[in-house]
Amino acid sequence: MTESPSRRVEVTAAEFAELFRGVSSWGRWGERDERGALNRLAPERVVAASRLVRDGTTVTLSLPMNTKAAEDNPEPAVHYMTTTQAVGEDESGKLRFAKDFVGADYHHDGHTHIDALCHVIYDGSLYNGAPAGAVTDRGAAADSIEVLANGLVARGVLLDIPRLRGVPWLEPGEHVFRDELEAAELEQGVTVGEGDVLLVRTGHTRRLGELGPWPTATAKSGLHPTAMPFVAEHGVSVLGGDGNSDTAPSRTEGVDFPIHVLALNAMGVHLLDYLQLEDLLAACERAGRWEFLFVAAPLRITGGTGSPLNPLAVL
Repeated sequence: MTESPSRRVEVTAAEFAELFRGVSSWGRWGERDERGALNRLAPERVVAASRLVRDGTTVTLSLPMNTKAAEDNPEPAVHYMTTTQAVGEDESGKLRFAKDFVGADYHHDGHTHIDALCHVIYDGSLYNGAPAGAVTDRGAAADSIEVLANGLVARGVLLDIPRLRGVPWLEPGEHVFRDELEAAELEQGVTVGEGDVLLVRTGHTRRLGELGPWPTATAKSGLHPTAMPFVAEHGVSVLGGDGNSDTAPSRTEGVDFPIHVLALNAMGVHLLDYLQLEDLLAACERAGRWEFLFVAAPLRITGGTGSPLNPLAVL
């Protein structure tokens, strides 16, 4: 199965506006709600997710911190030592510490991170109608990453689209459609449910590893906007992928990041960007199952628009 060349991928401004209205959750959990789809993660769902741990295998879903500028890493992270042992310095009877500094403009290709709901301002508003002015040079006064101060623990589900299509990866610019998400559920014997963290693999990381860098910001595979009603109807709490869930270039009139707008702004669904899903794929194949306990703890950044992240899957 490959992407059909006969599929219509263009989305007009009017069609996108209708999609936005159709998946919007504004007001569903109250006029002042800032948690969005996290409200679906009731305590009993967390307890149920914990029962998915069977052999205790833990798998990182994060890319290594990347400090090397490249076409796929336009804003490299910064890492340098602040305290070291001087070469030749006498070490006898002395206590010393090694220390280092890390920093990242993490809302870019190449950095595993989570997007807070305040990350996207669309038509003058944040999620749930909070005013754009809530985000200032002091941070976000609404919809910030602080709603996840207690972490994110949920059932995770991996849908592998290259597996469905019988290819190692999707090519840049290719879209994942709703019927493919449904077909992947059926083929893998798993059903996306209320409160789940849904991870959609396109093979982006594998393609980079085997073919080398390309300008990923302008050419990557991702979800088609018409796939988002699947996410809404299944009650997904968080959506993630090995790209940033958006296809580049966008084929939506007037909107460069339609998935970001629909997920963060309309639906209140946090996004996990640039995950490393190859190790999880292998673990799921070995275990013969595609569901697992998902655990992540964003940094507690006051007014933060997101956070660097090292998410874990526990099988």
